[in-house]
Amino acid sequence: MLGRLLPFGPVLSRSMFGGFGFYMDGIMFALIAYDQIYFKVDNGNRQDYLDAEKEPFTYEGKRKPVQMSYFLVPSEILNDRIELAEWACRALDAAKRSKASKPTRRKS
Repeated sequence: MLGRLLPFGPVLSRSMFGGFGFYMDGIMFALIAYDQIYFKVDNGNRQDYLDAEKEPFTYEGKRKPVQMSYFLVPSEILNDRIELAEWACRALDAAKRSKASKPTRRKS
């Protein structure tokens, strides 16, 4: 999958939670879990996933399921490199907006 995202830009991956996180410019915009790829979603791109009837990534927390702001990428998008790059770009934009909206932590 990383090879399909390389035309999008210099994407790096790191293992996490039994899967992988995909990063660009130090910002995580995608993840692979259970052999599925999920892209970061916010109000700017959520409707694309809802229109495609895709679900958010959810895992079992200590007390209840936890839903993350990453949605399953439609299979037809995975098979079209141009569309995949466009969706990845919108996911990166969502990740950047999310990061910008969080307060910065002070180093102790």
